[in-house]
Amino acid sequence: MVQTTKEVGDDGEARALAHLLRHGLVLVRRNYRVAAGPRARGGEVDLILRDRDGTLVFVEVRARARLGHGGAAASVGAAKQRRVIFAAHHFLRAYPTLPPCRFDVVAIDGEQLDWLRAAFDAD
Repeated sequence: MVQTTKEVGDDGEARALAHLLRHGLVLVRRNYRVAAGPRARGGEVDLILRDRDGTLVFVEVRARARLGHGGAAASVGAAKQRRVIFAAHHFLRAYPTLPPCRFDVVAIDGEQLDWLRAAFDAD
């Protein structure tokens, strides 16, 4: 059965979450979305978790059913990073003191899952 792009993404996000939970991270929030304005594109963070050392981890999940087109990790370009960072900044407004943070990517190509810690930063 052929999966839709959304189904591939949803399955990938579930696989990524299960993987990260097995490694001791704790889920804080899923699919955090924020609008930027009527004509501006907002941002979304697929998964927000807390690592064992207290670091808040913002995770972008990219899943591809088939290999090709540069792979899942390569699809997290500068524009996507800016949208994730935008949403993360908005999420962090609720914290009186900023916790340590990092931006990870979970790239899934077919059955292969790669967890890229600190894949990009907010600078």
